[in-house]
Amino acid sequence: MRLFHLAIAALAVPAMAALVVAGGRTMQRGEGSGTVTVDQIQADVDAAPQEPATSAIPAPQPIKPAPHSRSIDPEMVAPPPLTPEELQRVEPRAPLSDLALAGPPKPPKLKMPDDWNGTKLFQPVASAAGVIEAKGYSVALSGVDVVGQDETCTDDGKDWACGIRARTAFRAFLRGRAVVCTVPPEGGRDLITAECRIGKQDVGQWLVENGWARAAEGGPYVEAGEKARAAKKGIFGSGPILTGLAPVPPAPSPAPQAPGSILQEEDGVLTPPTDQPEPAQ
Repeated sequence: MRLFHLAIAALAVPAMAALVVAGGRTMQRGEGSGTVTVDQIQADVDAAPQEPATSAIPAPQPIKPAPHSRSIDPEMVAPPPLTPEELQRVEPRAPLSDLALAGPPKPPKLKMPDDWNGTKLFQPVASAAGVIEAKGYSVALSGVDVVGQDETCTDDGKDWACGIRARTAFRAFLRGRAVVCTVPPEGGRDLITAECRIGKQDVGQWLVENGWARAAEGGPYVEAGEKARAAKKGIFGSGPILTGLAPVPPAPSPAPQAPGSILQEEDGVLTPPTDQPEPAQ
């Protein structure tokens, strides 16, 4: 029975294939349009240009030759050997323009306010009669010839240290007072010549009037300097009187030298004191 069914199925397959071929000669493209047959489709396929099966494989790229270096003869390329005597130093050429020159930086311009009339310096110290140091400034009073501390003056043929005396008087005048000088707000290490005052009093005028400094030629204190010289004030006068001072005390006698040991020494032998109790056993 099973063999019978297999025989029928084997005969049915060719028959169904024949029916499909016979009935599929025509295909409907769509409603209201013409019919396309299988033969026409096969003709269109045959008419299309045929590409080789290997067209999808990319073509191999050409191989680039490996770079290689060319040997050079060092005797032909290298400079010839020269001795130091054959070399000559040549000065560098001048720059093509001034733009290549690096000039010194220009100092910043300080714009002072309209009501500015000086910088206040606290705790001033006189390094000489006419020079003030304070707050990083070193100011020499304008219109004044500074009297150095090592300067000496002559009085009746005797020299006396008028420079130190003038500096001491100037320090006593400045002690505990603030000085206003016409210097820029930022101090520097260089010596600055400027006018200074304490309140409404001109410091340079005070020095010249009291004879502790000389008036500069052509300055504003020439007349005051002539009056101080005529009155023999300050450095133009006599030296300090030292006769009323107490005599210098004599040098103290040297202190007694402490012994090298607290033990008694006799003939170079140290002996302990006899009145000390013996140590407990």
